[in-house]
Amino acid sequence: MKTVGEVLIDLLEARGVDMIFGIPGVHTVEMYRGLSASKIRHITPRHEQSAGFMADGYARATGRPGVCLLITGPGVTNAITAMAQARADSVPMLVISGVNRTETFGHEEGNLHELPDQR
Repeated sequence: MKTVGEVLIDLLEARGVDMIFGIPGVHTVEMYRGLSASKIRHITPRHEQSAGFMADGYARATGRPGVCLLITGPGVTNAITAMAQARADSVPMLVISGVNRTETFGHEEGNLHELPDQR
């Protein structure tokens, strides 16, 4: 049986993704599980905003979607400027993020990297 991360990477690879930009973290460790067995190249920037702009630049240069793999909370909010720029310019970008357990949404219990509504 495959993990969620292995299935995610298989699906991305089947759709032609050959590069992902992101910083592994506690919220994304399972999503990274299938990466080592795939042909997808992973680029690790120093900051999530850089991951977003790298994905944007990749999409502009190749015409294929740029893909980011980010942690919940600050990972997503750090990349929001790049996401907004890509959206404004109709640049194809896929941002995949982990989240806290859904039953904790909106309760503001102090979970790690909690956002009131990440959507």
